[in-house]
Amino acid sequence: MITTERLRLRPLTVADTDWWVDLHADKEINRFVGSYTQEQAAARLHETQQQWAQRGHGLCAVELRGTGKVIGRCGLNWWRQFGETEIGWTFARAHWGRGYATEAARAVLVWGFGPLRLKQITAMIHHGNTASSAVAQRLGFTRLREDTVLGRPCTVYALARDDFSSP
Repeated sequence: MITTERLRLRPLTVADTDWWVDLHADKEINRFVGSYTQEQAAARLHETQQQWAQRGHGLCAVELRGTGKVIGRCGLNWWRQFGETEIGWTFARAHWGRGYATEAARAVLVWGFGPLRLKQITAMIHHGNTASSAVAQRLGFTRLREDTVLGRPCTVYALARDDFSSP
């Protein structure tokens, strides 16, 4: 579990399936990360649990420390086809504009570059997602390449451990 001043991050599990479906049902969110049926969400979260078991990292539910309410997700995802570990974040629209994505992502980077000893972390951001691009740039990521992820064009940003300024 990772904690920050305002947030707590814990591994996502298949028990989070209903929440995952609800989060991705929002049209403003799913235009960048897609929507999920119950079956698709359960399969994705099962893969997440397997990644935790095999790699020691994965996606996390982001909870408000004061209430325990789950407001988003943030964490690391291994992409075999790219040979890269990616950081990603998605938050419920009611919690946009409060700095939660930056706060959670910074904590995940500290974990990834610290105890996990990753040398580089990427952020794959779909075209048009200016808010996520701004978060990546605030954290020190720079543009690495253009690519296609899950059938959609995206910009891949990268941050090397040696270039990361931890708080």
